[in-house]
Amino acid sequence: MSPDRIRIAVVGAGIGGLTAAIALRGAGLHVDVYEQAPVLTEVGAGIHLAPNGSRLLHRLGLGESLRAHAVRPEELEVRAWDTGAVLARQPMGAAWETRFAGPHYTLHRADLHRLLTERVPASAVHLRHRVVAVTEDTDGVRIDFADGTHARADVLVAADGVHSVVRRTLAPAERPVLTGSAAIRAVVPADGPALPVDAMLTWSGPTGRLLAHPVRGGRQTAFVAVLADGSDVDGPAAAGESWSRAADIAALRWAFADWEPTARKLVESAAEAGHWTLYDREPLPRWSTGRTTLLGDAAHPMLPHHGQGASQAIEDAVALAALLAHHGDRPGGVREALRRYEELRLDHTSRVRLGSLGGGSQRLAAGVAHVVDDVTWVQRYDVQAELAAAGVL
Repeated sequence: MSPDRIRIAVVGAGIGGLTAAIALRGAGLHVDVYEQAPVLTEVGAGIHLAPNGSRLLHRLGLGESLRAHAVRPEELEVRAWDTGAVLARQPMGAAWETRFAGPHYTLHRADLHRLLTERVPASAVHLRHRVVAVTEDTDGVRIDFADGTHARADVLVAADGVHSVVRRTLAPAERPVLTGSAAIRAVVPADGPALPVDAMLTWSGPTGRLLAHPVRGGRQTAFVAVLADGSDVDGPAAAGESWSRAADIAALRWAFADWEPTARKLVESAAEAGHWTLYDREPLPRWSTGRTTLLGDAAHPMLPHHGQGASQAIEDAVALAALLAHHGDRPGGVREALRRYEELRLDHTSRVRLGSLGGGSQRLAAGVAHVVDDVTWVQRYDVQAELAAAGVL
């Protein structure tokens, strides 16, 4: 079977699924994307695109678009939660781009999603297709949808998030663990609080931390407040594991009522915010079968403290595309590609996930040294270099 004859079905048109479609198409493979939503859009707030992810998107041809719509912060500034005094300042910008062979971007999640959407032909994206069952056989995979229709493919890539139907078939008894904290996210006009338009800011306090960064060319500021369990009057477990339910604005403001004026004004400028209860999951023992695999949050959900969710999904997409293109025209090539994909990615993403566990507010409260964890090993990692060393590229 030649690579251009492999039919690949990607379930989920989020950041990971769309990047997978772009990378797979770029490798000469046939791709159909199935998305349950009626409209191809994205919600959410600010997002970090670390150098290990941005350099891959640049190589996929999105560099010019990212430079036009994202912000490359020039520095990271740590401030005292109670006085606002600058405790530490770390250069970013060109220094990081040189150091890590790729820029660190901050942007609105919806903007990144739109840039990816523009690179996938509309004819390849099938909306209103909610997966209800997947059946694998020796010839491929049958995908059944809620409307009674079905599709077949040689390979199924599940990129539909932590609640993926396919993930549940691989981890049916999985029990997520409540971390005791929640992330409250919002985007506000930059002309509200007096914040620099080219810097990332972080405050660490006794009960939580606040991080802010510019988006949309500095016209807006995105922030995330990581707070202890109970910061929302409903209680973090009230709505189950959701990152998109509305936060209680009054409770959010109360949590920062005694913080320094700039931090307090930032929080108070939010008319609405999203509440994301933070759960942890142990890594899956496997995420691939003979013709089916997982990607992004469906494979390895992780806490947001390292800002690596999007970049890890992008790495997955690039690795999977390269391996399917390399092995797909050989007997048993699909199975071998998925085996090597899991082998390459499972250990690495598990290590990133383990590192993110230490980034919560309880650890940060111990002192400034813990405010910015050393994640340079993650940012330096180049999945394409590893593939090249293995003879795949």
